[in-house]
Amino acid sequence: MDHREAQEFAAHWAQAWNAHDLDALMTHFADNVTFRSPVAVQVIGGDGVLRGKEALRAYWAEGLRRIPDLRFEVVGVYAGLDALVINYRNQKGGLVNEVLVFDGPLVVEGYGTYLGDDPNPAGTR
Repeated sequence: MDHREAQEFAAHWAQAWNAHDLDALMTHFADNVTFRSPVAVQVIGGDGVLRGKEALRAYWAEGLRRIPDLRFEVVGVYAGLDALVINYRNQKGGLVNEVLVFDGPLVVEGYGTYLGDDPNPAGTR
């Protein structure tokens, strides 16, 4: 992935999130995607590991339901060989990194990572 492709991906990703358009967002993810996030523990329980596209969709749908003002502002985009890091600021002003690993054009692994010791990084109460 070159830097132009990474920037384009991040722009589409942010646009889909800010529009709360899960259908557009999910087009980037493989059916067998695995996504890990400490916020998933807060939102849906379990170990914070989402396995499969439908589980990921359900998690994000619940997050959008709980956070109707959700909005992301991309701060930086970092491209690797088959990975991408999107550094963004959420609606609370918190800095977050989404680490995405690709197999071809689709994300097969993802990691939500959070700065600091905020016990509630998603703003869900």
